[in-house]
Amino acid sequence: MSPAIPLSEETLSQVTTEVARPGYDRSRLSPGIVHFGVGGFHRAHQAMYLDALLEDGVDEAFGWGIVGVGTMPGDARMRDALQAQDCLYTLVVKHPDGHLEPRVVGSLCDYLFAPEDPGAVLDRLTDPDVRIVSLTITEGSYHVNQVTGEFDPKDDALQADIADPGAPRSAFGFITEALRRRRAAGTPAFTVMSCDNLPGNGDVAAAMLTAFAALQDEAADGPALAPWMGEQVAFPNAMVDRITPVTTPEDIEALATRFGVADQWPVVCEPFTQWVLEDHFPTGRPAFEEVGVQLVDDVVPYELMKLRLLNAGHQALCYLGYLSGYRYAHEVCQDPLFVDFLLGYMEHEGTPTLPEVPDVDLAAYRHTLIERFANPEVRDTLARLCAESSDRIPKWLVPVIRHQLEHDGPLERCALVVASWARYAEGVDEQGEPIEVVDRHRDRVMAAAAAQQEDPLAFLRDETFFGDLAQQERFTQPYTHFLTRLRADGARATLEDHDWT
Repeated sequence: MSPAIPLSEETLSQVTTEVARPGYDRSRLSPGIVHFGVGGFHRAHQAMYLDALLEDGVDEAFGWGIVGVGTMPGDARMRDALQAQDCLYTLVVKHPDGHLEPRVVGSLCDYLFAPEDPGAVLDRLTDPDVRIVSLTITEGSYHVNQVTGEFDPKDDALQADIADPGAPRSAFGFITEALRRRRAAGTPAFTVMSCDNLPGNGDVAAAMLTAFAALQDEAADGPALAPWMGEQVAFPNAMVDRITPVTTPEDIEALATRFGVADQWPVVCEPFTQWVLEDHFPTGRPAFEEVGVQLVDDVVPYELMKLRLLNAGHQALCYLGYLSGYRYAHEVCQDPLFVDFLLGYMEHEGTPTLPEVPDVDLAAYRHTLIERFANPEVRDTLARLCAESSDRIPKWLVPVIRHQLEHDGPLERCALVVASWARYAEGVDEQGEPIEVVDRHRDRVMAAAAAQQEDPLAFLRDETFFGDLAQQERFTQPYTHFLTRLRADGARATLEDHDWT
């Protein structure tokens, strides 16, 4: 067997025809978008859509090339992989029947590692040709206080950026400093496009970034930036959807052995993809509607549908599945007991909290989610779905609980999901094997879980995550019942023995 070809612009013509590759001239690409947080999802989603637009030969798309930016020390690995490959990478779509559909994506035209050269990032952000700054920086990186909804500036990098705006370290710091410089130069503001899984992600980005700028204004002389941002910067809301598991060594090996492509960091994903985007881009945008993006006036119904059914649905299966001994989402969704529970949550507790979703059959959507979760080729790990729960449960599931409390609706399944997180956070599964709890608030979460042996409501008492749920008897009654059952009898027995009608 011939050795796999290292991916680069020079070797692209040698890639087998089984792998689709850019048919457009990448030398024509010029930067129009700067993206913070180039991970698997961005490369399987936003970068893919622009690549499709370029492939369709839309001439204006060549002015919208993407420059990726990493601000975290761990982003050095992405820098090394992309720079070695001329910012090319392979996207591998995994179909349920085992068919793999690889494509080399060429819409990224540069990658900047901010800790190495912050000046280069600011130069790019202040370039008048850059008209969109997009974000996939994870839910927790918006620094929202879960109880008050206000900006929480405790992060060390944020504090440094408040004290010294001219030498930014965080995504927020770079964005505000770039806007400050654009204002001074008379350059129009770019649009900030959040693509993170947050309710009203554009609105949240606007509120948090403006609050951050206001703190900088208080600490510095000169004209205030925050009011100008409120008037000049657009923050469109978006709903983004594509299951994109972590790339494994086996994925890299399969690409090399089956298709002859040596890619340092390919991306794997499911076939399904959706992007619903508020059409609010004062300085222009790519013609995304030409490649299937839904441009709408109001994203909220679609966004809530996805967050409360797909995202919260992932939480409904991941802890219970992991405790029971499963390790992949498709394993859980091939077990009728867990599928019935998940469908029950979506139909009876999640869906009643949703507004009308235009042109969507919610019953069909729920069953489509089960089919997507059950795709055995995606091999989405439950560990990934269980990670960073302190950023996920408060944003995706707690609003469902709140709605059901206010409207006297059913919430037992929600109570079991939260109880299963509390049991998972004890750090040992039902087989006595240790669980690696991955969470930026890991110590705090695990300490609360350890305390629940003496105080069954200890986990709920963290108001940062749950507000006053520990005082809501209609929730605490089923919660404590399920927590006791999970600890005594396990997840499967808890599901089997309860009457969910």
